[in-house]
Amino acid sequence: MEQIGYENRPEALDAVFAALADPTRRAILTRLAAGEASVKEIAAPFAMSQPAVSKHLRVLERAGLVERAVDRQRRPARLKAEPMAAAVQWLEEFKRFWSSSFDQLDDLLEELKQADNRGTKRE
Repeated sequence: MEQIGYENRPEALDAVFAALADPTRRAILTRLAAGEASVKEIAAPFAMSQPAVSKHLRVLERAGLVERAVDRQRRPARLKAEPMAAAVQWLEEFKRFWSSSFDQLDDLLEELKQADNRGTKRE
């Protein structure tokens, strides 16, 4: 299965975020965080067929979020950290931006509050 690289490639992050957009796929990732599992094991808690779970796994594989080993009669899936780390790094950039913006807003609100308090005391 073709996997996507993550070195400053927007389409790679697009694939990760598209895969994460589906609640079933997020639940599958949560399950795989506990350890590798077969399609049958992954499908057990869901009200869906094994082929439907396999389709979700293929999306996760293409995004690079999981990999599947060939283990004779089963193909266990396991999490891969690199794509998630790339997504977190991308989000951290925005977190720094918004944190700075919110800090500036807090400062402005505090200045306005102090100015309002000074105006109220004069009356």
